[in-house]
Amino acid sequence: QLQLVESGGGLVQPGGSLRLSCAASGFTLGYYAIGWFRQAPGKEREGVSGISSSGGRTMYADSMKGRFTISRDNAKNTVYLQMNSLKPEDTAVYYCAAERTIYNSDYVPPFHDYTYWGQGAQVTDSS
Repeated sequence: QLQLVESGGGLVQPGGSLRLSCAASGFTLGYYAIGWFRQAPGKEREGVSGISSSGGRTMYADSMKGRFTISRDNAKNTVYLQMNSLKPEDTAVYYCAAERTIYNSDYVPPFHDYTYWGQGAQVTDSS
């Protein structure tokens, strides 16, 4: 059974950093592009970042460029989201999602095109 589990969330002060992890089980992560998303209270879910199955191509939402970094370790079946210079408006539940892209290892799907989802990890501003 394909499963994604996010971890690493928590309380963070403005300007602080967190690293989220997305661990995959039940499938080979190396065949899937991974996206990170977030949903703040009272707001719609938005795309944060995406990474191709090879790790060779990444994309970011404009408001995260320069602050967030996505990476992956296929040998560990894990994708990471390093978040720096956090702001109160980054408070949200963060989700990872997977989309099979076996025919193109450098393809990053658009944010609306992910099929498998984790349960989410809460990131909260502590100020």
